[in-house]
Amino acid sequence: MSLKSSKFVKLISEKLHVIVITLSIFLVVTSPWILIGSRLRAKASIWDSLHVYIGLIAAIFGLLFLLKNLLNGHWRQFFPWLRLDFSQCIDEIKQLKQGKLPSSGGKGIFSIVEGIGLLLMALVSITGIAWFILQGSSDALMWRKYHIMFAQGFVGFLMIHIVFAAFHIIDMVRNS
Repeated sequence: MSLKSSKFVKLISEKLHVIVITLSIFLVVTSPWILIGSRLRAKASIWDSLHVYIGLIAAIFGLLFLLKNLLNGHWRQFFPWLRLDFSQCIDEIKQLKQGKLPSSGGKGIFSIVEGIGLLLMALVSITGIAWFILQGSSDALMWRKYHIMFAQGFVGFLMIHIVFAAFHIIDMVRNS
């Protein structure tokens, strides 16, 4: 790998969150105009075509983002429940009762919700790719149904993520 390509990979790695969010917002905002059944029609609308091909790009970046967040032990931050580690989450729930916002980072409420978002993003990506690969087959509509179901969950996560980001900003302002 050349020095230039390693700089490019590092730059993409640092920007994955922004890339994934930007592509996801585009796909969510334009999704009401999508009319795709078991296959992308030969004379599909620009919105259908953009959704499919930008969606495939988003799926690749989304899965890379998941992989980046799972490497080097970071999975422990987003999925502490896999190790039955609920200590920070329980502490933050107790502090919520006293009016204190959860902290960002660590293995608390925000991180667990972000882990759920990572899983939903991966499921949207995988089901979208499966739907694309199997388009026109008898299984395509099943994958479409799963894709829509997980996409709706991901939209819910995005809304919660925005609220949590606002809490994070409030916490930063309060602590400065």
